[in-house]
Amino acid sequence: MKESPEDMSTSSRPSRLYTGGERPFDPEDLVMASGHDITPERLELAKQLIEEKGAAAIERYLP
Repeated sequence: MKESPEDMSTSSRPSRLYTGGERPFDPEDLVMASGHDITPERLELAKQLIEEKGAAAIERYLP
């Protein structure tokens, strides 16, 4: 039996990701978009990547 959209809403991850970089995003969004768990190390790497590449950092995962 397939899950309905209502069943999926109980996921432990927040559903605040958008497509592309047209909206503001933070390091947590980038880490989640990459499919990894959020850790202090990954947050720091994501922050550096955002500073370096801007919106292109998240567009790699959310075109």
